[in-house]
Amino acid sequence: MNKRWQKEVRALHLKKNRKASQRFLVEGRKNVEELLRSDYKIEALFYTQEFEERHQDLLNSSSAELKQLSNISDLEKAGTFKSNDAAIAIVRMKEAVKPNAENELVICLDDVRDPGNLGTIIRIADWYGIKNVFCSDNSADFYNPKVISSTMGSFCRINPYYGDLTSFLEAQNSNTPIVGAFMDGDNIYQSKLAEKGILVMGNESNGISEQIEGLINKKITIPRFGEAESLNVAIATAVILDNYKRQ
Repeated sequence: MNKRWQKEVRALHLKKNRKASQRFLVEGRKNVEELLRSDYKIEALFYTQEFEERHQDLLNSSSAELKQLSNISDLEKAGTFKSNDAAIAIVRMKEAVKPNAENELVICLDDVRDPGNLGTIIRIADWYGIKNVFCSDNSADFYNPKVISSTMGSFCRINPYYGDLTSFLEAQNSNTPIVGAFMDGDNIYQSKLAEKGILVMGNESNGISEQIEGLINKKITIPRFGEAESLNVAIATAVILDNYKRQ
């Protein structure tokens, strides 16, 4: 990898550079495989000989600038992974589309800040067929390399949208179900959940903010049977979505 591309890749470690250039990194075998099958525009792709041998057809159909690297350490030095023996790509972001909760179930995240949690929620959303995730402005960056990595390729099938969550919820039709996860809500196992609408998940430490709480028209909780103080937000999202699909 020449110095120009090393500089380009390293610049995208930082959110301000990703935002300014509207580009992000995808690293590792699984994520790059999924990327090559998606409709994302890949600007440049760097990969090992082994990766090329396994995915020659996918590489042949790509319009990206392709570079095979003879030295695996080039991937590791430029990227964010401690170990990467497969590939790294520079990718253009897509134009964000605001979700429409009248047509589908939308996950809204109120200040979910941990990249690993966001990435896992994206993966869970993909598993349950959710296409749109609305993130409050203070939530973790969807294009953070740690987020992309933890999605295991699911980022390719999820539309992220960032904005003022309060304004988004206030703009909803009065009939739109806005469900929020709380410690003291209705038992989810005894609740009827609408197929379409909004599910709000809150901050890892503080839960859903008071301002957002006032806009929620149905509070639910996952009943506790043991002694744990709380559930991780990503795990809670999975449990709740599973119950949506059981209706």
